[in-house]
Amino acid sequence: MITQEPVKSQSRNKPMAAILLPWLLPACALGLWALLTMGGLVPPYLLPPPGQVLDTASNYIFAPPGSAPFAGRFAGDALASLGRVGGGFVLAVALGLPLGLISGRLRFMRLFLDTFVNGVRAVPGIAWLPLALVWFGIGFKTTVFLVSLAAFFPIYLGAAAGAMQINPLFLRAGAMMGLGKGRLIFTVLIPAAMPHVITGLRLGLGIAFAYLVLGELTGVPDGLGAAIMDARMLGRVDIIIMGILLIAIIGRICDLAMVGGLKAFKSVRRL
Repeated sequence: MITQEPVKSQSRNKPMAAILLPWLLPACALGLWALLTMGGLVPPYLLPPPGQVLDTASNYIFAPPGSAPFAGRFAGDALASLGRVGGGFVLAVALGLPLGLISGRLRFMRLFLDTFVNGVRAVPGIAWLPLALVWFGIGFKTTVFLVSLAAFFPIYLGAAAGAMQINPLFLRAGAMMGLGKGRLIFTVLIPAAMPHVITGLRLGLGIAFAYLVLGELTGVPDGLGAAIMDARMLGRVDIIIMGILLIAIIGRICDLAMVGGLKAFKSVRRL
């Protein structure tokens, strides 16, 4: 009984720590923000206090459209941004995942793609923006192009790294059990590479949101990035900060949803 009691207390404390720990750093950042603004260390026109940004966010999300500047724009802006980032990310996955898996297993394909992929990867995204505007104009296509181009590389590299580290004995064992090439890919190759694939997908999704804002800063009429750009033109720092926070929250929700979906898919495959 004496030796089991510490184990029980640890097991009771662990879930609470797991719940509180992810919020510790955001809480510290919020406290520092409040300290800087309410203490007068930073002027409000450079960094508005948290309460003002919260009021602005409430107006932006819940107020009737047209009742105030930026009021009620959130639903339309969020849907527009999610459509652009979703389209670009899906395109990046459709290209990067199979090419990465193939290059990770076939040396010929890896040598064929390596120089081109890593050369293009070295070009900063801002350099592609003028060309994208010439090709596609301002709007959905330009943003999707930038998002898919940026998200492609981590997805491709993650899938290639995962495919390369698979023990060839696993593939041979699957072949000896009568698995065809198609079933071998879905029952052995992809599950074994899944940790690296998930890492690549998460990095790609994060970069996709960064390039979403770049694409929306070009003058599109709606979107969270467009709201940030409009606020800059009007000198509304509170709306700029609100837009940054909303993008961070939506990006985190999308990341959690994607990881949860992949884990659920992996569990179903095991069953």
